[in-house]
Amino acid sequence: MNSTLIDLGIIQIQWYSLFIFLGLFFGGLVVLGEARRFRINEDFLINMIFYLVPIALVGARLYYVAFNFEYYNLNRIEIIQVWRGGLAIHGGILFGLLWIIYYSKKYKVEVTRMLDISVVGLLLGQAIGRWGNFFNQEAYGSIVSKDQLQSIFIPEFIIEGMFINGNYHHPTFLYESLFLLIGFAIIFFLRRIEMFKKGYALSFYLIWYGVVRYLIEILRTDSLMIFDIKAAQIVSIIMILVGGYLLFKKKKESAFDNLYNDWRDMSEISV
Repeated sequence: MNSTLIDLGIIQIQWYSLFIFLGLFFGGLVVLGEARRFRINEDFLINMIFYLVPIALVGARLYYVAFNFEYYNLNRIEIIQVWRGGLAIHGGILFGLLWIIYYSKKYKVEVTRMLDISVVGLLLGQAIGRWGNFFNQEAYGSIVSKDQLQSIFIPEFIIEGMFINGNYHHPTFLYESLFLLIGFAIIFFLRRIEMFKKGYALSFYLIWYGVVRYLIEILRTDSLMIFDIKAAQIVSIIMILVGGYLLFKKKKESAFDNLYNDWRDMSEISV
């Protein structure tokens, strides 16, 4: 498969780069749209995203290079060749969230609200960006027959794109992309419900993506490893636990708030 979209000799644009850009662009538009709902200053958001993009990309690259240090130590020039692939989303998420926390605190904007807004766009951006893996023929799964792929209605062009080194493979990039789109649709709808409190979007994202990525990693054959354990599955478990803790904490706080409000209302009536 040709991974080059445009070849002008000196300048080349890769399909991988295009889908990363599209993911960042449309994810950013969602974040801006969410911010308007809460009347957050648009200049603040644009500046945040302007710095967020390179910070997240650097984080994603450093994470990937760290897990392949032996190779990149011998091929250092390739560290900057991100258009060839090799961005680990967990590194991008970590660096991106840390930047949002720092930037929000610096300008005294509520951190939880900003994280809630950001993860909605992040789900869409990840879903789009995953398609870059298809054109680079990476992030694929175990060997499978063509008949099996056809039986689950995988489009023919994807099936042929997953014919790698003489075998067909599970298009795990596609599975992840579809589940992320479903997650985006769910959270896009739920955020309009009154009972969907502040902090719930962040918890949902951590749990949803944690579960999705853990299951996807079962099929993937090119995972980053910590000894004999898939690093993404360890991170996924941590994400699920953190998301569950934040959700439990938020529900507990809401219960106490309701109890206090009921007590206050009763006190006012008795007076």
